[in-house]
Amino acid sequence: MKKITIILLGVVMSISFLGLIFLQSYYMRTTADMRAEQFGEAVKRSLYEVARLLEEEETLHYLNKNLTVPSAKTKITTMTIPASFHGGNPAAPGQLVDTSFNSCVRTQPTVFISMKHGMNTIEESSRIIQNKLKERYLQNRALLDDILVRLLSETYVKPIEERIDFQKLNEILDRELDNNGVGELDHFFCVVNKEGSEIYRSGEPDEAFDPKDWICYSQLLFPNDPAQTSNLLKVYFPAKAKYFGSGSLLLISVIFTIILLFTYVFSVVVISRQKQLSEMRTDFMNNMTHELKTPVSTISLAAQMLNDGSFAKSEAMTKQISKTINDETKRLSRQIDKVLQMSIFEKESSALKLELMDIDDLILTIAGNFDIKVQKTGGEIQTELEAEDAETLVDEIHFTNIIYNLMDNAVKYSQGPLILRLRTWNEKNRLCISIEDNGIGIKKANLKRIFDKFYRVPTGNAHNVKGFGLGLAYVKKVVTDHKGTIRAESEYGKGTKFIIEIPIKKQKND
Repeated sequence: MKKITIILLGVVMSISFLGLIFLQSYYMRTTADMRAEQFGEAVKRSLYEVARLLEEEETLHYLNKNLTVPSAKTKITTMTIPASFHGGNPAAPGQLVDTSFNSCVRTQPTVFISMKHGMNTIEESSRIIQNKLKERYLQNRALLDDILVRLLSETYVKPIEERIDFQKLNEILDRELDNNGVGELDHFFCVVNKEGSEIYRSGEPDEAFDPKDWICYSQLLFPNDPAQTSNLLKVYFPAKAKYFGSGSLLLISVIFTIILLFTYVFSVVVISRQKQLSEMRTDFMNNMTHELKTPVSTISLAAQMLNDGSFAKSEAMTKQISKTINDETKRLSRQIDKVLQMSIFEKESSALKLELMDIDDLILTIAGNFDIKVQKTGGEIQTELEAEDAETLVDEIHFTNIIYNLMDNAVKYSQGPLILRLRTWNEKNRLCISIEDNGIGIKKANLKRIFDKFYRVPTGNAHNVKGFGLGLAYVKKVVTDHKGTIRAESEYGKGTKFIIEIPIKKQKND
């Protein structure tokens, strides 16, 4: 895959991901605002209905109490009714018959169809009945007007606590909140009088709710009083967010967003690493071709010289040619062995043949065999084997290889006399091995990648240090398969130290 393709893919994925996050955030914010608005409207409707019902309850209660007790100021109108309308008993001229609201006299007029009977006709009876109904209407209206005047003049001057039954108020509020779909929320209310003092509170919220998060709605009580007072009903919702039902939705959304973000980042990293790995494989193939071609060419040339009979060959020359063929064959064999090490990376775990070995003895043996190479640089090998318990289960071949690889790297990247220091010690139930040199060191920018497969620290010349970038990757793989860890410490220009830690095991696990 071309680099420009990876860049374009990353840009498209980034734009898509940011757009998805924006749309998701906008939708959730819009939904939350809409639910908040609906919630506020529902609560306001409930409080308005509560205030109306309180006024209605107070009015009905006052009417029931005063309807049968007219005031002395109530004017009762009367009208003249013929005596014949009251059972045919004559009345004195000008006598008024009591037709007040409190009269319970039952009249049974005698009605005649004939016009000669004068006032006892149907027409006259209808007129009399209508007048009586009108009279009763005027009497009742006068009584009601009187009661309403007394209601308006007496009730609004009373203290608010005398006008409200708080238990009844609690029932009305709960009912109205339920009717508007918000009654299931935790809530409490309080009544504040015109002086601003709280005179009643229905309860206390849970201590888990922060007062800063409380939502309060207010409603003026008895707003139709002649002189409006500042009596308020305040309702608090400590857990308003529960109404929106967005807590779990938000959590799920965040989880999926994080998963999507992780997948996106992981995909970009994988694509980038695959690109780097592809480039390193290409470099590896070029390097391997160069490394293998050199000994093959040397062996081919030496073989031609042996087969060429055109010039005389002395015994010394024959030995030199044979030695060259032998050395180049060994070199080719070593290069092939390193290439074959690649197969170890294709398996999750190497097939280790574990044996109980004394690591101190193993290191002494390796140091003895390696001492010649170090002496050629004018340096020396120093050993500090301080481990009290150096016996553990290891694969002798692979473990020997990783020590050789680390020591060989120290020789490759040395300048001048090499001082190679080998040390062992114990930490808890682990055996620690350090291999330290005074070579050229590794820059911090390269230190974190030295264990990557095919990676080689840049040296300015692609072939001044031979190798395929497999050595340290192989070392880490073997150490990991031994359930251990390896880390590198380096200061550029002063040297490098590799520290291996493996658990001490005396027997194989079943």
